[in-house]
Amino acid sequence: MITNSHGKHGDAAIEAKGIVKRYKSGRGMIEVLKHVDIDAKHGDLTMIMGPSGSGKSTLIAALSGLLRPDEGSVAALDRPNLWKLSGGQIDKFRLDHCGFIFQGFNLFPSLTALQQVTTVLKYQGLSPDAAKARAKLALEEVGLGHRLNLRPAALSGGEKQRVAIARALAKDPQILFADEPTSALDGENGQIVIRLLRRAATEHGAAVICVTHDPRLEAWADRVIHIEDGVIIDDQRRTPNPDAALASH
Repeated sequence: MITNSHGKHGDAAIEAKGIVKRYKSGRGMIEVLKHVDIDAKHGDLTMIMGPSGSGKSTLIAALSGLLRPDEGSVAALDRPNLWKLSGGQIDKFRLDHCGFIFQGFNLFPSLTALQQVTTVLKYQGLSPDAAKARAKLALEEVGLGHRLNLRPAALSGGEKQRVAIARALAKDPQILFADEPTSALDGENGQIVIRLLRRAATEHGAAVICVTHDPRLEAWADRVIHIEDGVIIDDQRRTPNPDAALASH
């Protein structure tokens, strides 16, 4: 498997082969992922879609180094198999190269929007001044330049998700994982979020992997993968429509 850490659009950023994940259920085992092969490319917004319980969130966890599969390999950037690394090496890989956006925002209640983004950059080794400058730029990019000093309690749901996106984008990740990023949002805020993910792929060159059960998001995708019962049943490339409109719930 050949993947590329700072690749051009279309170069492989991540490639997984034969991913299997089982969980204990009563006296037996249930297979949530069944020998899944999947890849994602720099510059692409890849949607992984499927009903609740289909295995899509388990798959993104296995691809991102958060959940060890029982079988299979994940080549990510210049690492031939992420799961051959130590736990500390996987953590550093995620810190240095990956961004994460979750349904629940995962913000710290006591930190301002600016501090939420600055904190992760300090962990990457940036000086306080450099981290603050980059965090401010990232928040301005998502339209929150006027909300820098507000804490989560003073932000709307859409604004909280944009802070989470700014936190992910500030790292300039090569791979960006988004797990149901619009499910808690109305149509207007959902559209802002999906456009930001689209921009992360097109302008930042990230491989953006978005798990969702919301079919309204397909219009922005370069590729739509459907998974059911732990098996990929459909995988299609498409031409994204950056001007698509997301209707309200």
